[in-house]
Amino acid sequence: MNPETIPNQQSAELFRPRTAAPRKEKATEPFRFEGMIGDSPVMKMTLAQVTTVAPTDATVLITGETGTGKELIARAVHNLSPRRDRVFVRFNCAAIPLGLLESELFGHEKGAFTGAIARKMGRFELAHNGTLFLDEIGDIPLELQAKLLRVLQEQEFERLGSNQPQQVNVRIVAATHRDLKQMVAHGLFRSDLFFRLNIFPVSLPPLRERREDIPSLVNAFVRDCVRRMNRHVETVSDETMRALAEYSWPGNIRELQNFIERAVIMSPHTSLVAPLDSLMLPERNVSAAPKTLAQAESNFILEAIKAADWVIGGPKGAARSLGIKRTTLIGKMRKLGLSRSREAAFQPRHETAGIAPA
Repeated sequence: MNPETIPNQQSAELFRPRTAAPRKEKATEPFRFEGMIGDSPVMKMTLAQVTTVAPTDATVLITGETGTGKELIARAVHNLSPRRDRVFVRFNCAAIPLGLLESELFGHEKGAFTGAIARKMGRFELAHNGTLFLDEIGDIPLELQAKLLRVLQEQEFERLGSNQPQQVNVRIVAATHRDLKQMVAHGLFRSDLFFRLNIFPVSLPPLRERREDIPSLVNAFVRDCVRRMNRHVETVSDETMRALAEYSWPGNIRELQNFIERAVIMSPHTSLVAPLDSLMLPERNVSAAPKTLAQAESNFILEAIKAADWVIGGPKGAARSLGIKRTTLIGKMRKLGLSRSREAAFQPRHETAGIAPA
């Protein structure tokens, strides 16, 4: 369930900032738009863009920091479009191993490769007549970008192992936290694909640029946690709310959501007990010196991949900098258990999406 989609039947007196002499007055309901909360000027401008483009079939490119709620914007575009009664398919381009990306997007025929025991539909076929949300589009490797561009331009593709064109009618909504213009300048992203995606750009502001929305978000997240966890929090002190509004929230709204959930768990009574001392960026742990040859190789390869921003092949890829073939590097990554998701699991959590998690 979306953390910002909160039932409205809660008591209207819940979560008033606690004052010395609280009055019995009803709290105003926050502004809501397709599951999102916020009526700050910058959010109103962003949501006005969504309202403008949604009824069309134009491709939308959503940009913003991790945790700003890009998936919620994508769903709003779909829900406000003529395709609202059709399927909405979400695909995270960064979550699939490179060797499986093409098959996941375009499907494959039986026998197309080892392990292809049956025909499989890709995400484009699944999204036929609906909306396909390509999350983290900046992570699509260069070798697949040409095929993706063809689908966007001609609305047709071939499954792996087939030369029979498949026609689709799909609206594309893409999102990324990367600077695609900079990637184009460095040869990491095709300029023609960027221009095809960037027909209608929507930029989501980070939470630090819409601090006016923090009290409404805090109250909404508290309500949700109280309902789900059967807790009894009823008030948030002025001091706590002020501290939350002043914090920069590098992980944006999902960081705020996770913090409020932890605070509700820690609150034994009716007032929110917020661990304000934890509102600081954790220091990065210095890696210990490698003890084995395999560990040294793993560290060396990981640093090269990170320096290439997880681009494996191509002139700017990690394979080129390491002086080995792309397929050799992929094999070593699998052997050593190196993947983007695994590496991210050991990093400080500045992420997790936002207006509510995307």
